[in-house]
Amino acid sequence: MTPLECARLLAGRSNAEREAAVRGWLEARGVPVTRHRFALPEGAGENLAVELGAGERVLVLCAHHDAVPGSPGANDNAAAVGVLLDLLARPGAALPPGLRVRLLFTACEELDYLGARAYVRDVGVAGLEGVLSLELCGIGDSLVVWDAVEESPFLARVRAALEGLGLRADAGYHVVGRIPRFGSDHRAFAAAGVPAYGLTLVPAASAGALRRFVFQPRRAALRFLLRRPAPFHTYHTPRDRVETLEPAALAATGRALGAIIAAMGGRPGGGPPRGAAVSHRPPSGVS
Repeated sequence: MTPLECARLLAGRSNAEREAAVRGWLEARGVPVTRHRFALPEGAGENLAVELGAGERVLVLCAHHDAVPGSPGANDNAAAVGVLLDLLARPGAALPPGLRVRLLFTACEELDYLGARAYVRDVGVAGLEGVLSLELCGIGDSLVVWDAVEESPFLARVRAALEGLGLRADAGYHVVGRIPRFGSDHRAFAAAGVPAYGLTLVPAASAGALRRFVFQPRRAALRFLLRRPAPFHTYHTPRDRVETLEPAALAATGRALGAIIAAMGGRPGGGPPRGAAVSHRPPSGVS
């Protein structure tokens, strides 16, 4: 299944159905799943984790499977779930030595990252070298790594990976600091001391409008009262349908993740080891 086909499994369904759809997809393919159930006063749900490899160094790639009421939740966040499921279904070259990749599908992100916070509390962060939470990955052509408040070896690897794909800083990809108006699951890990960032795709043509929309929320409330810039034009609205997703955007996100995984085997800031293949299809013993 393509990322778009995987996203269709979730879009337009209730949160309970979305959660069951991810679990069912994994179980139907015999993928070992660690289920983390939580119930708190704010809400309840189940996080689903899949481990690739057996190394002691862990990279977490996270996508929440819930959506806000009244929205089909295609770009927020069925698209990101589809990208991770596609990665899992497309085994490629071996993982860098010593690295384990954890695909984490979280519940209740829309409730102030409740599922991720419960996961960090119950499971902990031992061995985690970095976390990326995927948000709004189905529309656009330029990658944004956000909430990058300070440099870290993990961020250096991410930069090297994206540049290894031929992307130029502040053009093909952007690294920005703390976003004042929005957040995602990575913040639960960052609060525990792990280098953790959001990963989003945006249209390069909307970069200026997006910067004003995100970093000047009070002015943006008036400026963009009638129409917000893409990809936020569908965000948390009934317009967030599968038909708005762009296959090229989903593919670009998958390539970026594959490059980041490969770069985790290199020196911090040095990119992948010499001669290493960079593939958007991370390793897995399942299909």
